[in-house]
Amino acid sequence: MQLFKKIWSIICLAVMCQCIYAQDMVADNMLLFQRDYGGWPKHFHEDKIDYNKVYSALEKATITDESNRNDATIDNDATNKEIMHLLKAYQSNGNKKYLDAAERGIRYLLKAQYANGGWPQFYPDLSSYRHEITYNDNAMINTMNVLYDLSLGNPYFNAVDPSLRKPAAAAVKKGIECILKTQIKVNGKLTVWCAQYDEVSFLPAKARAYELPSFSGEESVDIVLFLMRLPNPTAEIKQSIHNAVEWFVKNKIIGWDWKFVKDSTALKGFDRVLVKDEKNEMWARFYDLETGEPFFCGRDGIKKKTVAEIEYERRTGYAWYGKWPKDLIDKKYPEWLAKNK
Repeated sequence: MQLFKKIWSIICLAVMCQCIYAQDMVADNMLLFQRDYGGWPKHFHEDKIDYNKVYSALEKATITDESNRNDATIDNDATNKEIMHLLKAYQSNGNKKYLDAAERGIRYLLKAQYANGGWPQFYPDLSSYRHEITYNDNAMINTMNVLYDLSLGNPYFNAVDPSLRKPAAAAVKKGIECILKTQIKVNGKLTVWCAQYDEVSFLPAKARAYELPSFSGEESVDIVLFLMRLPNPTAEIKQSIHNAVEWFVKNKIIGWDWKFVKDSTALKGFDRVLVKDEKNEMWARFYDLETGEPFFCGRDGIKKKTVAEIEYERRTGYAWYGKWPKDLIDKKYPEWLAKNK
């Protein structure tokens, strides 16, 4: 009788553990989509992966069969967001599978880094522009933030294999060197960054047809914010930050706003246009490397001086203007400056 009770207790405990683990469907789906070499894709058959979806048995079998695909990426925060979610899930319920998957993801990030410190958008698929050092959509900076937090042993990283901390710190150091090397100079003065670079020449590079070499009004912000995280910054890092912020201030666009407006004649029933607003401040996504002026580009790859000149689909479907540097200029830089004079 006692033996029966003991066996029953073990069975109940096992069932309870399974129930606890099953509560995080998102984490379980992340395990499903992880590629054999540790990274994650951003799409499932051309659609954005939905980790909140209940996948059918057939879909799960298909996903499992595709685990050897070479489509893992750091674009759109892929791989980085999975690592963070899995670490948080592990802390919540102790499912070792979540921790193991996160550690495999971290090892993927370390392996994907170039010797020069940059990260490609995709790895191991380096075709087309995927091989370029990619700041676009904060891909490289998201990766560096994860590895920096790991190197410091910040919350959620306490359970991670301690042997990964030293490689993470080394990767961050090389990444910083890459950041400093790719900051664009004009007449000997530092400015900001392009969204992507050739990994051999370190020159600004083209990605998609409408993403030409430029000064980036968006991606450059998170690069600066990362540099501002560093304790005891060197004189070189300080100068990098100062000059980037100076560029943001100089290239602020005042007196206009970019808004959605109703348009019954348009395909989607709306358009997006510039309207006068004397108090508004914003920045363009891209600035010309030669003239310093904002430019816009459709899928034909031809630069235009105004956003109204590009096709409707790209005009309404891309972030051509934004307020990305505003909080940096108004709040975060002054706070950092007070501590790093």
